[in-house]
Amino acid sequence: MNKPDHLRAHLLSTVGELKHNPDRLLIFIDNGKVRCTAAASLSFEYSFDLQLILTDYAGHPDSVMLPLLGWLSVNQSELLENLDKSAQGIKFEADILDNSKVDLSIRLPLTERVVVGRDADGNTTLKHPGEPQRVADYLDPAWRPGNLGLDGEWTVPNGQ
Repeated sequence: MNKPDHLRAHLLSTVGELKHNPDRLLIFIDNGKVRCTAAASLSFEYSFDLQLILTDYAGHPDSVMLPLLGWLSVNQSELLENLDKSAQGIKFEADILDNSKVDLSIRLPLTERVVVGRDADGNTTLKHPGEPQRVADYLDPAWRPGNLGLDGEWTVPNGQ
């Protein structure tokens, strides 16, 4: 499975507080399943709940949710586009530790396809194809959180 490591790398590069404390991001895989239709190639799909836990998190939840939604729009877009899946898809809990910190838990139902085939020499190959790509124009892959204004809105400076 590649998505858990890919999401970890994305969050560590986009959530400021995690850059300095990467050990505060914990990732667990729960309820894993393998689905195979018994086709001749034995291609299959992983299906699992990914749990992210940010421990002692002092940042604003928006600084995690926006990069997470950006990652999902590229890597699991049906959680945003499909009304049934979006209604049940992204779940979170927070344990308030004190006035400035929480333990934030986020659950995502993810899938990952594995295509089994043969190369020109007859060797078995396994490929993890990406998802169909449609990303909103306003989602900058180099997004960095700006300051949270008094009105509760994030400002994201151009070019940063």
